[in-house]
Amino acid sequence: MSDLAIELRGIDKSFGLVHANKDINLQVRKGTIHGIIGENGAGKSTLMSILYGFYQADRGEIVVDGKAVVIKDPNAAIASGIGMVHQHFMLVENFTVLENIMLGAEDSQVLNTSISKARVELKRLEKEYALEVDPDALIEELPVGLQQRVEILKALYRKADILILDEPTGVLTPAEADHLFRILGQLKDQGKTIILITHKLREIMAITDEVSVMRRGEMVATRTTKETSVEELAELMVGRRVLLRVEKGEANPGAVKLSVKNLTVRDGRGVTMVDNVSFDLKAGEIVGIAGVAGNGQSELLEAISGIRRAVSGSVVLNGSTVDVTGHVDPGALRSQGLGHVPEDRHHVGLVLKFDESENAILGYQRDKRYLNGPFLNMEAIRAEAEEKIQKYDIRPPNAKLKTANFSGGNQQKIVLAREMERGPDVLIIGQPTRGVDVGAIEFIHKRIIEMRDRGMAVLLVSVELDEIRALSDRILVMFAGRVVGERGTDATEGELGLLMAGVEGPKEAAE
Repeated sequence: MSDLAIELRGIDKSFGLVHANKDINLQVRKGTIHGIIGENGAGKSTLMSILYGFYQADRGEIVVDGKAVVIKDPNAAIASGIGMVHQHFMLVENFTVLENIMLGAEDSQVLNTSISKARVELKRLEKEYALEVDPDALIEELPVGLQQRVEILKALYRKADILILDEPTGVLTPAEADHLFRILGQLKDQGKTIILITHKLREIMAITDEVSVMRRGEMVATRTTKETSVEELAELMVGRRVLLRVEKGEANPGAVKLSVKNLTVRDGRGVTMVDNVSFDLKAGEIVGIAGVAGNGQSELLEAISGIRRAVSGSVVLNGSTVDVTGHVDPGALRSQGLGHVPEDRHHVGLVLKFDESENAILGYQRDKRYLNGPFLNMEAIRAEAEEKIQKYDIRPPNAKLKTANFSGGNQQKIVLAREMERGPDVLIIGQPTRGVDVGAIEFIHKRIIEMRDRGMAVLLVSVELDEIRALSDRILVMFAGRVVGERGTDATEGELGLLMAGVEGPKEAAE
């Protein structure tokens, strides 16, 4: 018996002119957590998709538990004991937990028999791996942390001994991420092998036994985690030294560009998500909004940007009052100087079936510079898109490529380039570096600081507390829909964490 769970030998894969994986060799020891890191577009997800049977390698060999195997599809991967938890969950939202777990793995033509057996097995798995979840709950009613737990249970239900997790904390709060790591530790203790794809170096250092680094389609290094450092891994990923801290001078705030007064917003269920929130945002400053996901930050940004109607309150943008309780045209707000980088790039920020060049002007397509009479001037659109590709280092550098074929981090750059390059007076950004690698994070942070220094007013929402603290000139903390505190750049993580947990009351709220 081999002591290796997985061995990849000479894996090579191209998509047209894009050479995604170049002669990759990888060894993953049994009963370990093995990290794979690299920049967005480095080929990590492609390599794991080959291992899971989504793609077929052009050349190379896959060895599982010492035996060469051919993995032609995910069913073959599952038969080889490999399970995968995707970055964007593969769940049927209007099915229950139990229905999702057994879907495609029914062991009887009589559905009730399969359901009964699945319920017993699910209960056993929940107990053995401390993965408790209500089997009769609808997926759409579960928070993302529990949805991810369902994905892990799906893989275990199919007898997976090797689990691949692709950017598993990209949609989790810090508390949910910590809980996930405890679960992964328990799985490892039970003898499972885990391959963790992530761009977050702190996570790599906290939980992995070994880490392999990919750069531009090649495997450039493998390290024992306890013998390396964040600095070395960052340099291996990017091919140069990376600044891991944000450098910025003092802010020079000017006139108020955005004023929010007594704003109240409810969600589709009628639940109040933003409760009487007020604040001002000035030119030349970054105001960060900290809080655990689900405390109203998303609904606040949606109301300001015209996506969601408010119940009451007012918003003044560049001196003009916006009727946020009535019908608001987001396009009109853009013409008034508002730029918006939405939290959900897939459903709000991009049309994935469009070319990169088409997404590069999305929302601004009526601008005269993009028109030739009544028609779009595709030559001008592509020329500008190519300029943004160069400026923002979007990979692959192909304006004609479908946006769905870019990695998540490069999709994020497409949205950022579109909004930042318009030079808005007010820029609101939700989760600017979600799913983005360390080199791109450094670039995005620099761009945000540059925007501030040019006099732009920036409103920033992020679940990454380190990011909020590093970028913000002022920090507002939201809890249960209210602003429960305002702090400066000297605020400690512990102080902000207490506010985020609602330990200090609304008496601390900013006026």
